[in-house]
Amino acid sequence: MAHAAAEAARIARGVRTEQLSGPTPCADFDTRTLVNHWVLYTSHGLERRARRESLPEELVTRDFTTDPGWAGAYADRLDRAVAAWSDPAVWEGEVDLGGMTMPAASIAQMVIKEMALHGWDVAKATGQQVVVEDDLARLVLGVVEEHAETYRRYGGFATPVPVPATASFLDRALAASGRNPGWDRSTG
Repeated sequence: MAHAAAEAARIARGVRTEQLSGPTPCADFDTRTLVNHWVLYTSHGLERRARRESLPEELVTRDFTTDPGWAGAYADRLDRAVAAWSDPAVWEGEVDLGGMTMPAASIAQMVIKEMALHGWDVAKATGQQVVVEDDLARLVLGVVEEHAETYRRYGGFATPVPVPATASFLDRALAASGRNPGWDRSTG
């Protein structure tokens, strides 16, 4: 979680205001929409899930990118979220998602997946490189494979993209989630 958060914070700091209207690997999101989704669920959402709190409507509808210091605020919020999950007791039990519950550890892994995959999306959309260690990429691949059909049912993932058997864990996770690991912002 700490590695995914640190990489997400680094990527956020590399986003320039003029890039926010550009395309992303997520066909339904421009960069601004993607960044707002990413910030909401991977920082505010992650911290609130640790505390077993729901997201207030004012956060759900907020455009975080209108604040000139949004990237620094995101990094600070990520630090708070990681600190909230540093208590082993937080990983126990269930988290209420408003109508259904899931094991806390599963929620944490799904949000780590969001940090890494959407971090890759934002990095690609803004011309940045992504650094994801194999252990993290392996975890993300496992979460993607475990939940892919559910994500597809709700429009969160597209049809899987073929990749060679020798592809990295990250490229396999991207492909299994319906992302083209070779996506380039110049070709959209």
